[in-house]
Amino acid sequence: MTDLGAQKVTTRHLARQAYLYVRQSSLRQVLENQESTKRQYALRERAAALGWPLDHIVVIDQDQGESGASAVDRAGFARLVSDVGLGRVGIVLGLEVSRLARNNADWHRLLEICAVADTLILDEDGIYDPAHFNDRLLLGLKGTMSEAELHVLRARLRGGILNKARRGELPCPLPVGFVRDVAGRVVLDPNAQVQQAVRLLFETFRRTGSASATVRAFRSQGLCFPHRLRHPGREEELLWRELGHDRTLWVLHNPRYAGAFFFGRTRQRRTHEGRGRCENLPRPEWTALLPGTHAGYISWEEFEANQQRLLDNAAAHGLDRRRSPPREGKALLQGLVLCGRCGERMTVRYAHRAGLSYPQYVCQSAGRQPAAEKCQLVPGTAVDRAVGALLVEAIAPQALEMALAVRAEVEDRLAEADALRRKQVESARYEAELARRRFLRVNPDNRLVADALEAEWNRCLRELAAAHEQCERQRAADREHLGEDRRAQVLALAQDFPRLWEDPETPVRERKRMLRLLVEDVTLRRGESITVHVRFRAGQTRSLDLPPPLRGWQLRNTPPELVNEIDRLLDEHDDLRVAHILAERGRSSGTGRPITRYIVRWIRHAYGLKSHGERLRSSGMLTCDEVAAILQVAPSTVCEWRRQGLLRAHRATARGDFLYEHPGPTPPRRQRGRPRRVPNSTQKLTTHRTEEVQCAT
Repeated sequence: MTDLGAQKVTTRHLARQAYLYVRQSSLRQVLENQESTKRQYALRERAAALGWPLDHIVVIDQDQGESGASAVDRAGFARLVSDVGLGRVGIVLGLEVSRLARNNADWHRLLEICAVADTLILDEDGIYDPAHFNDRLLLGLKGTMSEAELHVLRARLRGGILNKARRGELPCPLPVGFVRDVAGRVVLDPNAQVQQAVRLLFETFRRTGSASATVRAFRSQGLCFPHRLRHPGREEELLWRELGHDRTLWVLHNPRYAGAFFFGRTRQRRTHEGRGRCENLPRPEWTALLPGTHAGYISWEEFEANQQRLLDNAAAHGLDRRRSPPREGKALLQGLVLCGRCGERMTVRYAHRAGLSYPQYVCQSAGRQPAAEKCQLVPGTAVDRAVGALLVEAIAPQALEMALAVRAEVEDRLAEADALRRKQVESARYEAELARRRFLRVNPDNRLVADALEAEWNRCLRELAAAHEQCERQRAADREHLGEDRRAQVLALAQDFPRLWEDPETPVRERKRMLRLLVEDVTLRRGESITVHVRFRAGQTRSLDLPPPLRGWQLRNTPPELVNEIDRLLDEHDDLRVAHILAERGRSSGTGRPITRYIVRWIRHAYGLKSHGERLRSSGMLTCDEVAAILQVAPSTVCEWRRQGLLRAHRATARGDFLYEHPGPTPPRRQRGRPRRVPNSTQKLTTHRTEEVQCAT
């Protein structure tokens, strides 16, 4: 066999270099299995015996310690394949097929390149030419056996691991707070400081009920949490660092701290890029979960309660970080808002005041890990109202009329595309006709040529049918989109959309669904004003600048128009009458309460408004005592003359105080012959109410 193999080596092969590929699967094999390494390097003597000079033998051993299951991350194998493809290699030497590759895809790719480049392959059994069928068949079988051997080895190792894991005897890495004793049993860490830190974490979570609050409590007290190194030979070393949110969740979700053994909680998968990805599995899919295997820091019941609490917290605060379907709540932009500072998705919160809920958009990405302050918080009522108005404006009939005007140009482009598709159909028909003519001109007895031409004709006919079907399908779709019915539907929708959007009977969830049909996302940034950047699905963008939100005391402030109205009414009426007039008009205070005379008085003092009496005094009105002094009569006489209508007076306060106009130089005189009657209590009350009405009018 050696002689037959040597006959395959020609001068063409000797003119090129010989590549020796050396590989061991792991660093441990490199250190311990040195005999295999010596056998691989000894193949240089085989190459020299076949006629290659020593300076033409290239050794590629940079993949030592790399697995042959894949060509990814094997730079030496990539260099070998590249040089073979460039025609620089006459022969490839390897101790066995498994040294070159344990993956059929990589192995057959190398065989194909070697066959094209006329490169030989040598292993411990002989020399093979991939261009020959028999040699390639044998090499393919060896590659299949090599891959199957890897699978068998893995299955045996995995089976032993799973059996020990199901019994709870598999030695897995322990989290911080646990060590193994001399007998190999899992016990609590004898370091009292480590135990105290772990117990404090669970006690803090038990008290606060939140992972973020636990992190905040540790940082406010300046406490650190232990971390165990995973480097070989340094497993006993501990590092004390600040507690982070991810570390807190890792400890709370780890069943080891409840004294349970578990295995198979995660699964490794490879992406299309060849990278490994770890994904968490639900608990029913775990390989093993054995509570009560060793001592723990908490009980299993407390562990389950912690999991439920974390799940409830995630449902309340975490699930809306991603784009979610429309749900209940007044927040119109729920799931669509992005932070203008950090770019993360903002969550929805609701503030409750006076029995009403108000949406707020919160970004807490920057403060989630260190339990710091939130990135920004934007009140959502004004933002939702502005985006809703913008949406109604965008769907207005005028905007759609402009879109339909541009549609004429789109129709022209579609017509050009349809003409191009028709030309493609004609070209396919021409090719089918040529294939038919070639088939008809051939001699029917020449079946080899006739069969080939018939297959070509059938292929052209299939391409013609496919092109014709695609052209008709696209033409029907264009007619559907450009028809008059669709135009009428669009215009009808433009007229109905504002009415449907502003209808108070329309549910909030339906508004959210309509919004998501048109809006891709909304970016918010709060500064001196609130900047709203709306990105529509069609690609257009709109930006809005909204005034900053009002403070709580500003929201409770009396509206300026109400203050001006009270100022005008005080020119003619007292506080009580002003309150009655405002109540009849349906006005309310800044806090939403009905207007009373005490509220009117408070507004006067707060805004520096003069009372009705002060306004009368500033216009020259006199008190009862001042009029009595001018007329040189008793104050009771002045009141009597007022009741008889001899003196002009105006009511100044709600208590019945009056201010009088100047009586002039001649004092009033009661008419003679008319008996002076003192009215009884009922008459006094009636007279008093009449005077109030006269003063009010």
